[in-house]
Amino acid sequence: MPTHLEGDLAADDHRFALVVGRFNEHITDDLLDGALDTLKRHGADLDEGTVVHVPGSWEIPVAAQKCAQSGTYDAVICLGAVIRGETPHFDYVCSGATSGTMRASLDTDVPVLFGILTTDTVDQAIARAGSKAGNKGREAAEAAIEMADLMTQMDAT
Repeated sequence: MPTHLEGDLAADDHRFALVVGRFNEHITDDLLDGALDTLKRHGADLDEGTVVHVPGSWEIPVAAQKCAQSGTYDAVICLGAVIRGETPHFDYVCSGATSGTMRASLDTDVPVLFGILTTDTVDQAIARAGSKAGNKGREAAEAAIEMADLMTQMDAT
């Protein structure tokens, strides 16, 4: 029978960085609150973590990569909100934030979680930051906890 590995939602032995875009701060503050609450509920020592504020979602990947390269954190949680406007700027920011976040993870072997909302309207963003559609910051934190634990298991095998 093959070995099966799966991360647990136990954050007590892991350190986390959260990189948060300030643009659309009324949304990203709620994402951050959800992520921090989740980390705390699953045993993370929040005093051992770091919250890094950047101007917007475009700047998230470089800060996330710096956190991941530091060797200090077991996972990096990226939180932002990009809301479609009338120009193609939305597409460029979403593409850069998405590919940059993934690249930071792949280049460092540290889980870098994508909790960046990409919505058509403010109402959709609000719904995903703690109202009808849950809190995507909370979901990103849960994934970060599970991936940090999974990577520890994988390193031990």
